[in-house]
Amino acid sequence: MKEVKAFIRPEKVGEIVPALKEAGFKNISLTPGEGVGNQMDSQDASPSLSFYITDSHIVKLELVCKDELAEKAIHIISEFGSTNRPGDGIIYLSNVERVCRVKNCERL
Repeated sequence: MKEVKAFIRPEKVGEIVPALKEAGFKNISLTPGEGVGNQMDSQDASPSLSFYITDSHIVKLELVCKDELAEKAIHIISEFGSTNRPGDGIIYLSNVERVCRVKNCERL
């Protein structure tokens, strides 16, 4: 299995998530956050109220899928998340060693 983790613009969540769900990705986690990046878009930069060093608001999107579906997820995130401006985000792909349920350690 693979984990797809993407840091995306908050305003793109409403386009990316429905596209992923339509493609069959049903279990998606979203976490709001703030970040610092090399390719920051000055149009979207704003001072943080929580952290003195951050300059942009982001959403971390995470999903786990079968190996053969990972590229599809990456393509959807890139297609629907792009504004063609600096700071659109980044996508990571990692191997998942094991998946099991919390309640009973049943392997999935």
